[in-house]
Order: sequence, then structure tokens, then C-alpha cells
Amino acid sequence: MLVTGRRGGRRAWAPAALGLLALLTVSCDTGARRPASAAHPTAPARVAAYDAGRRTGKEIHDSGGKSAAIREVVWGGCVRRSLTARPREVVDRDRGAWVLGCRHGVLGAPNRRPARPLTRRETAPGLLTDFRSWAARHGAQDSASRATRVVLVHLGDRDYDVELTSAYDAGDRAAGAADLADAFAEWWDGDDGETGVAWNLLLLTPDGERLLTRDL
Repeated sequence: MLVTGRRGGRRAWAPAALGLLALLTVSCDTGARRPASAAHPTAPARVAAYDAGRRTGKEIHDSGGKSAAIREVVWGGCVRRSLTARPREVVDRDRGAWVLGCRHGVLGAPNRRPARPLTRRETAPGLLTDFRSWAARHGAQDSASRATRVVLVHLGDRDYDVELTSAYDAGDRAAGAADLADAFAEWWDGDDGETGVAWNLLLLTPDGERLLTRDL
């Protein structure tokens, strides 16, 4: 399903944080409870990503306790960490699996490796059209004209990042690229609603190299 809710900035989850932790301990496993007949064979790459994330989550749990669990699970810390976690060749095999492992580790939850790939990419041309329309009304059309593609990177059932491909190359890390990222993040700002939670904006070159990131 195309995620049409585009608003992802201010999350009023604090009052329910502890309850969510208890719920997520059970529910953030997105594959382990599927009937055996429906489960796909566990892929080594997916297992490696999950195990790497779990090790990171356990280290955070051991050093930070319950407050770390709230930060990493409820406030998206594991998702944000997945952008810089190492080694990249392991994390990028299935970043959603890494995030799940991180959450299980920081919660002290049982080891439940996912039975299916958790990272899924979805092009969203409608979002690009909406962004350009907004930019034209808010004096940001020059920046928006450098945006060429929007892809939603689903990292499980609800969490996702937004990749915005631009016309900027790897040498354009200064004002122009930053202006585009800032404009897109401003347009997106708000609550995600029922569609899920968008955590990060990744601005890419035409070749897919990451130029910069913004919180959503």
C-alpha cells in the first residue's frame, strides 16, 4: 500500500511510552509467530543483520537500562542508528532486520530472528508531485526542481525512511543540497497518523550516494 500520510515530525508518544515498550516486546517480532508452513527459510544475510543489530541493542541496554529502551524503541533510536551502524555490508543486507535486532537487544527480549525480509522499497511519485506543489506556493520551487524521485524504505510493518533522489552530485554538499533537504523536511513536518512513522530523510545523488540526512 502506498503511504500517503506525509507528516512525520512531532510525535506525542511520551504518555504511553512505558506501555508501548511492553507491547513492542511482544509485537515487534514481525515474522516469528507466523505458522511454520508460511515462513520462508531464514536467509543468512537477514540473520547476520539481525544478529548485528541485537548485539548493538544489548550493549545499549547494558549501559542505559529502561531509559535507553524508551529512547531506542519508542523514539526511533534504533532506526536512526541503523544509518551509521557498522559494518555497512552487514547492516545494508536488511536494515529492517538490523532495527528489529537492535530493539530486541535493548528490550532484553528473546532472540526472534525474522522469518522474512523486513526492508522493502516503494516508489512514491505522488509524494514528489505534492512536494513540488507545496514548494511552488512557498517560494521553494527552485530547490524542489532538483528533486527527481521519492522512495519509501519500509523497515518493518510501521517504520520507514524517505529517500529523495536529487540532481545534486557528490560535490554539492553545501547550500543547494541542504536547502532541498530542509524544504522537504519542512513540508513533511507533522504527525504520521495511521500510516506508520517516518524517521529519516536521506538525500541522494543521481547515482544513489547519500549526500546528507535530516530527521523527519
